[in-house]
Amino acid sequence: MLPSSQERHREASNPSSSGVGLKGLDTALQFHDPRLFINRELSWLAFNERVLAEARDVKLPLYERLKFLGIVSTNLDEFFMVRVAGLKQQLLGGVSEPAADGMLPAEQLAAISDKAHALIAAQYRLWNEELRPLLTASGVGLSQVSALAPDLREQARGYFRASVFPALTPLGVDPGHPFPHLKNKSLNIAVLLRKEGRRGRRVARAELLAVVQVPAVLARIVPLGPPEARAYILLEDLIAAHVGELFAGYAVKEACPFRVTRNWDLELDEDESEDLLSTVKEELRRRDRGAAVRLQIDATCSPELERLIASALNLTAPHDVYRMDGPMQLADLGALSDRDPRPELRVEPLVPAIPPSLRDTESVRSVVAQRDVLLSHPYESFDPVVRFLQEAADDPDVLAIKQTLYRTSGDSPFVRALSRAAENGKQVTALVEIKARFDEANNIAWARKLEDDGVHVVYGLIGLKTHCKISLVVRREIDRIRRYVHLGTGNYNSTTARQYTDVSLFTARDEITEDASALFNMLTGFADPPLWKRLAVAPLGLRERVVQLIEREGARARRGEPARIVAKMNALVDPTVIRSLYAASAAGVDIDLIVRGICCLRPGVPGISERIRVTSVVDRFLEHSRIYAFGVGPTTEVYISSADWMPRNFIRRIEVLAPVEDPGLRSRLLDEVLGLALADNVKARRLQTDGSYVEVTGEPPLRSQVALLEMAKRAAEGKRPEPLLRHAPAPDSASTPPVRAAT
Repeated sequence: MLPSSQERHREASNPSSSGVGLKGLDTALQFHDPRLFINRELSWLAFNERVLAEARDVKLPLYERLKFLGIVSTNLDEFFMVRVAGLKQQLLGGVSEPAADGMLPAEQLAAISDKAHALIAAQYRLWNEELRPLLTASGVGLSQVSALAPDLREQARGYFRASVFPALTPLGVDPGHPFPHLKNKSLNIAVLLRKEGRRGRRVARAELLAVVQVPAVLARIVPLGPPEARAYILLEDLIAAHVGELFAGYAVKEACPFRVTRNWDLELDEDESEDLLSTVKEELRRRDRGAAVRLQIDATCSPELERLIASALNLTAPHDVYRMDGPMQLADLGALSDRDPRPELRVEPLVPAIPPSLRDTESVRSVVAQRDVLLSHPYESFDPVVRFLQEAADDPDVLAIKQTLYRTSGDSPFVRALSRAAENGKQVTALVEIKARFDEANNIAWARKLEDDGVHVVYGLIGLKTHCKISLVVRREIDRIRRYVHLGTGNYNSTTARQYTDVSLFTARDEITEDASALFNMLTGFADPPLWKRLAVAPLGLRERVVQLIEREGARARRGEPARIVAKMNALVDPTVIRSLYAASAAGVDIDLIVRGICCLRPGVPGISERIRVTSVVDRFLEHSRIYAFGVGPTTEVYISSADWMPRNFIRRIEVLAPVEDPGLRSRLLDEVLGLALADNVKARRLQTDGSYVEVTGEPPLRSQVALLEMAKRAAEGKRPEPLLRHAPAPDSASTPPVRAAT
């Protein structure tokens, strides 16, 4: 009999547990058995444990460690706003359907609470025991107002009265004044008050609760003292220290910072919406009234004050309250580095390389007309992608430009180029995804601007998010109309292109550009989905194509032929794909998965997944590229994609999987991006059967992101890469063919 979900959770939470609930698992077990799946939410929290491990790395500069500490907080915000909120909604709706691993919503919420509380406790131990003392020793430490020297305390009081007090609004809570509705992720001060008698005697009555919102328009970090001897305090501490000035006639018994996280997902009925843009705008206004899902409160807060706040927010379960032994939203502390230019406290600035073929040409398009071009970001500059659109906007022979925009940067060069192209009389179409989570308001603003500038703006298909990253340029040439395409694994965002690892592919191959035209026709009009020539498109067969490629390798292995799968992605969740990978492994296929974040596949199960290795690399840049390789030697097929292997990507989004057909570019992806990630023994972690991750070690040390930076630099200088970096065998398997394909 299979163990209960509670038993499975207890075993999965204990890495020393023998077998982690897999005792007796054999090759006869069906691949849908829940014990073969790791819980999605717990896997996500495990990813954040790996992020926290970077903050612990004493080899990193201080501000880099502080950055990773803040990323943990930011990631947890999104996790609670979306994933925990969704589970709570399931619970309220009486949903009893288990996840793929068999856990019910209530069981998942309990397990999440255990893991999240432990993660946050570890995060703040690191802050209090290591990073805060290091900041203080470096002269940029945070002080409590009460610990300031008298002259600085007086300066702080003056700043409060002149610049902070006028912006504050005291909000009393009593039968005539309900508890205020607080914005998602806003900082607030809870104040417990007691009325003073006219002669200094206390009136016999219960304490009163009040709330003061910390103004988001003011800088959270307040500098004090001269530049050569700065002291820093937090705005919420300054307000708490002087909050009594807002409540004349009352004594402040206690003042405590707190923060509320709300359900932040949009609830759209697109089928009933006559105007999707207006519907999204209206839902954005409502979203700040989403139900509270988490209360963060200062660790010094009394149980009495915690109870009052939690009750007002309808967060009565103990696991909904998180006591924070330090500042909330630690990512805000990154502002300390903005005030400190010392290079020894930060990583060396990134200088992306530009390949000579693109650096020494006046036109990116002219190079693409001759051959396919591959860029590896951020090691290679994103500027050629921007130039590709800018040149098209000003090229008199360009007839049309079509582009998807999922997330883009402030003052986006792509938006400016599209607007200029429309002004120049070209037919310009932008498919702006206004349902991109957390970027809805920005994208609505971009859509309005583009429309005002004469661009034809489309919001995509009902019920689907357009997540693919594709640009199409149509140009009149001497002998014919020719099309040029850019396909990416990341967004058209010049800011994140310096922070995320992604790849760009430029091509003018007819079959790919014809597919791109058909895709845009489907998205902007009523064209039926075509029979794709080279692309695979979700939700119109992309998952089926992936499963077909996996099954093909399984068939090769069963015939005794070499078979290999190497896949790099952000998350692996889809049960259908996971079962296909299990079947391929059982057939004898060697499988290497490079999964940055969530991985629900359980590797190393005898007879089922013992030929599957899962590696996660967490380093300076966020690993974001999706690259999939199937086969061995010259027959290896390599694809890039906008899609992770998740149900939402296969079912609820428009995604594209595109082949890399140039042999040299295929080899480059296999040798460099995939090969180096598998050879990494500095920043890589290996997923174990029980769901835990262990460090990968080896000699000589190889840090894949550093190696890729060096290789891009050498290539830009016209030098060949070091041969050592071009032959990365699969780890833990001397008999497994190297990643590199013969060409």
